[in-house]
Amino acid sequence: MTFLTTIILLGIFFVLTKSKPTPEWKQPTASFPKNWKLILAEKVAFYNALTPKEKELFEYKVFEFLLNHEVIGVDVSITITDKLLIASSAVIPIFNFPEWRYPNIKEIILYPDMFNEHFETEGNNRRILGMVGNGYMEGKMVLSKPALHLGFENETDKKNTAIHEFVHLIDKLDGNIDGIPHLLLEKQYSIPWIDLINKKIEEIYNNTSDINPYGGTNRAEFFSVASEYFFERPKLLARKHPELYHLLEQIFKQDMDEMNLHLKRIDISRNDPCPCDSGMKYKKCCGMN
Repeated sequence: MTFLTTIILLGIFFVLTKSKPTPEWKQPTASFPKNWKLILAEKVAFYNALTPKEKELFEYKVFEFLLNHEVIGVDVSITITDKLLIASSAVIPIFNFPEWRYPNIKEIILYPDMFNEHFETEGNNRRILGMVGNGYMEGKMVLSKPALHLGFENETDKKNTAIHEFVHLIDKLDGNIDGIPHLLLEKQYSIPWIDLINKKIEEIYNNTSDINPYGGTNRAEFFSVASEYFFERPKLLARKHPELYHLLEQIFKQDMDEMNLHLKRIDISRNDPCPCDSGMKYKKCCGMN
């Protein structure tokens, strides 16, 4: 083989094996659909607690997430409500981080029920409601569809499976899922945060805590479980665990206790103002669809 031939072959090899360019990040160019606004108002309490301007930002972030991530169903149909609830779960924790993206997730896969650690929907040990994939499942999240919906329907249980899994992704972005989100947590809070996690896990072990016992598994699970509590029952968390509430407030840059008065889903009747802010009654606007 001549030197020239070697150079040519090396060049061909480089062209064939070089990594593909990262797909261009898509941003919304169309208006947020009116029927999507209605679904958010009926299903997502966090959305209803926002000001009109904040709602526009939330809608933009939800739309942006859906343009850049695929939602797939396994033995289950996918509806726009499913997609909006998943996107809302992604946006809620990072709402006050304007440039935030999830580079470590491409697909969200919905299952019809619980599954096991091998992502199997049949057989024994199917107790998992949500999981962030590793290995061949890297870049994927698996969620139980019933658990996704229950997280937004039950406003008192301090649980939201989808938010739990997106908090794991936030935690993972610094290279480790260890309960210490270095990208969000300012340095002066790191030691107090670790000390508090250890203290709160000990309380769980001693059965002296109202925090979901699953949070006692390890620091990573505690962070996700505590975050669910923070976004689902902020006023209760602030009263029962003020130090934990304060540190989560610093991490997520959100005063959820103040929002708590407005955290509710909306049951819309025909004569109510339409949630799409058209100024018309619901029956004359989105209710006609």
